[in-house]
Amino acid sequence: MWVIAAVAGVVCRFSVAAAPAVEDAAARPPNVIVVLTDDEGYGDRGAFYSLTGMHSPHYDRLVAEGMRFSDFYVGSSVCSPSRAALMTGCYPQRVGLPVVLEADPNIGISAEERTIPQLLKARGYATACVGKWHLGDRPEFLPTKRGFDEYFGLPYSNDMRPEHPTKKNFFPDLPLMEGDHVIEFNPDLSQLTRRYTERAVSFIERNRERPFFLYLAHTMPHVPLAVSEKFKGSSGRGLYGDVLMELDWSMGEVLAALKKNGVDERTLVIWLSDNGPWLTYGEHAGSPGPLRDGKTTTFDGGFRVPCVMRWPGKVPAGRVCREMATSMDILPTVVKLAGAEMPQRKIDGKDIWPLMSGEMGARSPHEVFYYYNAWCLEAVRSGRWKLVLPHDQYGVVEPGKDGMPGKQAWQHVNMALYDLLNDVGEQTDVAGEHADVVNRLLKHVAEAREDLGDGVIQVIPEKKDFFQSRRLFRMPGKGQRAAGAATSPARSWLAE
Repeated sequence: MWVIAAVAGVVCRFSVAAAPAVEDAAARPPNVIVVLTDDEGYGDRGAFYSLTGMHSPHYDRLVAEGMRFSDFYVGSSVCSPSRAALMTGCYPQRVGLPVVLEADPNIGISAEERTIPQLLKARGYATACVGKWHLGDRPEFLPTKRGFDEYFGLPYSNDMRPEHPTKKNFFPDLPLMEGDHVIEFNPDLSQLTRRYTERAVSFIERNRERPFFLYLAHTMPHVPLAVSEKFKGSSGRGLYGDVLMELDWSMGEVLAALKKNGVDERTLVIWLSDNGPWLTYGEHAGSPGPLRDGKTTTFDGGFRVPCVMRWPGKVPAGRVCREMATSMDILPTVVKLAGAEMPQRKIDGKDIWPLMSGEMGARSPHEVFYYYNAWCLEAVRSGRWKLVLPHDQYGVVEPGKDGMPGKQAWQHVNMALYDLLNDVGEQTDVAGEHADVVNRLLKHVAEAREDLGDGVIQVIPEKKDFFQSRRLFRMPGKGQRAAGAATSPARSWLAE
């Protein structure tokens, strides 16, 4: 029988007394806060790259007081693999998590991998995950088993519930968790941003005397959208805009808590989205701005996300970094700043502190970046050039309305070379003019296939359902590692 753990019986592993305090304030490593929004578009925020000019005062302040990264990439254009890349510093294909995990999957992030919080705990950090996890929800995969002292949030996406718009009653009741226990089923989604924010502020207050790592992974603006009464109608841009306004309020509360608790100047705040906007949801989705396409695709609208980093006195204020950087770089950069040890296993992220600190002449440490869709390599970028490989994508034919997805169909994408410096929207194929660039990038393609593998999707057009209409032929790479395999029974974390 599924039962909800009584709140009074929940044991939260608060870390104030659990780990040794760092010696003194001068020698103390920086606090780190990663704020991750879900499906927010590159073109949603006024001070970032909005085509609508939406006013977001606290995000605007973040941009004014920090560094905006114009060419920042995540490890995937969908949820779970993007989060795996952030937490491990690896391409999701390397750690065996290249696809979205459904509720109660039999895999999760492996215990052999080392996450950001695990590495920072060795330096005396308090660690908390607040919000969406989506890297495995069996007991052995939960945040508290991957380096976090505290966890409060949803183990996966908010649409994985009985009221899913296209899969009615396919998913079980949506759990809200505290630590390793379920405290509610089907929580009021309109209250999640507020509840997450209160937990985040509480964590800052309780750990102001020691270094901390806070991972605030918002559920919004992933569909189904929901906003508290206070922010309904606040944006003038419909429900999606109202949700963004509440997220803006949340950012303001976090920044205010840093100031109030005297830790503002020793805290690095990083904001990014997990991937691009889910365009099939129409007005309930964000905007890719000048970029092409969005979530689920390997065009830049799916992989290039808004990112701002702020650390008063350390990261130059009001700057724009136009060098390529990735979410995988957060792990090695933060670990180095903390004076912690790097993972023993190979990772793909690089130290980008020279970029963040505004070092004169600093360049991207990445010669190449790979765009994978699940196991399939579909594009590669090096410098200003992006080579798109021939593939089929499930593209939007007609956007949806009122929280329902629109029409989608398989679309063939031809091989093309784009100059992202002059053609950020990937509209003009210049392969015929730059055969030497194409050949150079094809060598990188061969290297990726040997290391991270590749795959081919065979489309079955007579099948209308997305999952039934494709067949994957996978070619493993030498550098791939296995995901964690579940040992506990299915949905065992819901039972006493």
